[in-house]
Amino acid sequence: MPVPDRPAYHLYRWLWGSLDLLFPPLCGGCGRRGSNWCTDCDGQVNKIQYPICDICGQPRKVSGLCFHCSDDKPSFTKLRSWALYKGPVREAIRNLKYRRNVSLGLVLSNPLVKLFCDLCWDVDMILPVPLGVARLKERGYNQAVLIARPLALNIDIPCETQGLHRVRETRSQVGLTLNQRRDNVRNAFKATKEIVSNRRILVVDDVATSSATLDACASALLEAGAEDVSCLTIARTSEQF
Repeated sequence: MPVPDRPAYHLYRWLWGSLDLLFPPLCGGCGRRGSNWCTDCDGQVNKIQYPICDICGQPRKVSGLCFHCSDDKPSFTKLRSWALYKGPVREAIRNLKYRRNVSLGLVLSNPLVKLFCDLCWDVDMILPVPLGVARLKERGYNQAVLIARPLALNIDIPCETQGLHRVRETRSQVGLTLNQRRDNVRNAFKATKEIVSNRRILVVDDVATSSATLDACASALLEAGAEDVSCLTIARTSEQF
C-alpha cells in the first residue's frame, strides 16, 4: 500500500526512523535484529478470515451474528480486527505494552490502515481506549494511543485523546468470565460531549477478547451524543465465552 502524501505522517515516520538509527531495532515478533517487524513474522500472522460475526467480527463457521451479539447486541455498530492474538502478533503486542518497545505502535498501525481502507467506513474521529490514571502512571504511555495516532495521520482523520476518559480504575480482565468482564468495566468510561456529540467515532485498541471494554466505551460515547461507534483492534483472541 503506497505511503500517503501527508506531511504530518511523513514527519511521524521520520521521527521513529531516526530513533532506529540510534537504537538498532529488534523484530517485535521474534527479536531478530535489523527491523521492527521481519518478513518471517509477517508470514506467520493468522489474519482474521471470513465468515465472521456481522457485528463483533468473531470468526465463525457461517455468516450472520454470533450467539452473544444475537442475544445481547453491543453498543458499537461493528468491530473488526486484523489478526488472531497468537504467534508473533501476540509477542509484538506484549512487547509494546509491557516491554516498552514503543516503536511497535507505528508498525502495528500499518495493517489497520489497509483494513480500514478496505472496510470503507465513514468516520469523523478516532479515539484510543483510555487507560486509568494509575496504570498510565505505571506504564508511562498508552499503547492504544501509539497505535491510533499514526493510523489517524495516515488516513487523515483527527485523533482525539480527550474525547473519552476512564473515570474509575478497573482490574485486569484476564481470567474473568464474560459477565465479570462486563461488570468490571460497566460505567468505567465517560465521554466529553463537546468533542464527540454528533460524531461518527472509531475506537481503537490493541486486543479484543470479549469486547466488553469496547462495548463500555461505545456506550459512554453514545450517551454523550455520538452518532455512531465502530471499533478496530490489531488482534482478537480465539477465546470463547
